[in-house]
Amino acid sequence: MYDFDIIVIGAGPGGYPAAIRAAQLGKKTAIIEKEAFGGTCLNWGCIPTKTLIASAERYHHAAHSQDFGVAAKGVAFDYARMAARKAEIVSKLSGGVQMLLKSNGVELIKGAARFEGPNRLSVVQPDGATRWLSAASIIIAAGSDSAMPGFLPKDKRVMDSRAFLDLTELPKNLLILGGGVIGCEFACMAAALGTKVTVVEMLEDIVVVLDRDVRRVLRKRMEALGIALLTGAPLSNIAVKKDKVTGTYKDQTVEGDVLLVAVGRKPNTAALDLARAGVKVDERGTIPVDAQGRTNIASIFAIGDLVTGSIQLAHAATQQGVAAAEAAAGLKSKAEKVCPSCIFTSPEIGLAGLTEAKAQQLGIAVKTAVFPFSALGKAMAAGETDGFVKWVCDPVTGQALGAQAVGCHATELISEAALAIRNELTIDEIGNTIHCHPTLSEAWMEAAHAFHGACIHLPKR
Repeated sequence: MYDFDIIVIGAGPGGYPAAIRAAQLGKKTAIIEKEAFGGTCLNWGCIPTKTLIASAERYHHAAHSQDFGVAAKGVAFDYARMAARKAEIVSKLSGGVQMLLKSNGVELIKGAARFEGPNRLSVVQPDGATRWLSAASIIIAAGSDSAMPGFLPKDKRVMDSRAFLDLTELPKNLLILGGGVIGCEFACMAAALGTKVTVVEMLEDIVVVLDRDVRRVLRKRMEALGIALLTGAPLSNIAVKKDKVTGTYKDQTVEGDVLLVAVGRKPNTAALDLARAGVKVDERGTIPVDAQGRTNIASIFAIGDLVTGSIQLAHAATQQGVAAAEAAAGLKSKAEKVCPSCIFTSPEIGLAGLTEAKAQQLGIAVKTAVFPFSALGKAMAAGETDGFVKWVCDPVTGQALGAQAVGCHATELISEAALAIRNELTIDEIGNTIHCHPTLSEAWMEAAHAFHGACIHLPKR
């Protein structure tokens, strides 16, 4: 006899939906969280960063409103108040997660969990006492932490994104190690508030998961914000000298008041003692699973950032969590294959499905169709004409295989593309769907017409 039907380890964006769904299915459910309910996304990731980005955008738009006929004089910002607003929103949402769990009858347990067997856990609680628990099924949703390479100096001025979000004063000069999604998002936020920003990325370009034409738009806008993008070589000789962090890029010295390290994330699997349960991990410490999230041990599931090959996104973890809970309850659910991604840089970027570069890498023949925001009435009215939307399609059938959007509200626009890709819609079906005018979403329809060279609002070539 087990204490619970299902126990979830971790109350992040994958864990708490898994627990709620398990409870909805009538399962006696508990969730274990060692820090804050809502996990990294809510407390130190998605929500706090987007709150600060929203504040930065408000300031930037107000300071540059003269082109719209708006004279805003004496525009200033209070970063401490921005940080306080961020904390208020995080606290409210974290409390909301706990309320949702309790309202569904999920038992909330604070502490650090470790496996004692395939169906048995020990939990060291905040008071130091150990609680022993058992369950028919266990879902691991422990998430990931920022990777901090060992060669970096141990100093308070060398920090990960979590520590940066705790700052109440923005540095005047920011050095960022890593030109991926996290590094570029923080760079855009800080630069919009007047910080001098330098990004060093050892790969040939920033955010290399994006197609080259998308990266080109992003790089142009970031450089227009005054961000120095140093790519194609590592940052070496990193040192803390008095009140500065310095390093060497190629043959030049770069520096910042702080160094923000954004070189990826590592799975939180080491402390779980997975070997005691017989759960296999790969060389990176991530856990291989099947389409339902099941590990090599039938009663144990894993979801989110610590899963081998999983896309490290909150909404991906949420869907995986629901699928795992349903599978643990005996249903035939499985994780969705089409998962859109959002990048909250300036400009925003959204992508779903197959990229043009990935198709070329895999030897898959595709045909693309693009519509620029510069030809879109709503984008012109909003003063946001940088960027475009792009379909990646089967050249014969016209089936939508992938899509990317870069520009104003791209993170909102991409969901339509994901829906089309998931449901295997053709470019004709998309183009024949009437879109409201004037809207940004018209761009998808216009790009669909461009696939056949029949776009009304592009000049004939």
